[in-house]
Amino acid sequence: MKKLLAAVIAAFALTTACQSVESAKVDPATIASNGDAVAVVQCTALGLTAIFHFITITEASLDTVVNKMMVAEAKALGGNKVQLLGAMEMPKHGLIFMLAGGIVNLPPAMAMGIAVK
Repeated sequence: MKKLLAAVIAAFALTTACQSVESAKVDPATIASNGDAVAVVQCTALGLTAIFHFITITEASLDTVVNKMMVAEAKALGGNKVQLLGAMEMPKHGLIFMLAGGIVNLPPAMAMGIAVK
């Protein structure tokens, strides 16, 4: 039974936990920003936790989506900085959020911003 549960969790982790980056190049004259807008960037990471968020199998945090994904995509599109418009991470601490986590959960983290020169 333990091997079956471990196999199911491993298969679930490999197929569901993911990261996604969407971007669109824009005309600097049409987007208001602190600098010349290059692109609009949206990043989403989906983690995997087990047993009321006590076991983190795949991490999805603001650090991941902002520092690793969004800044890298902005630099790849020709921007020097990111003007952060919004960010969200599902809370994992506190009794209500832990109980909502259940046995297996997919906590998301998202960030949106404008790549500027």
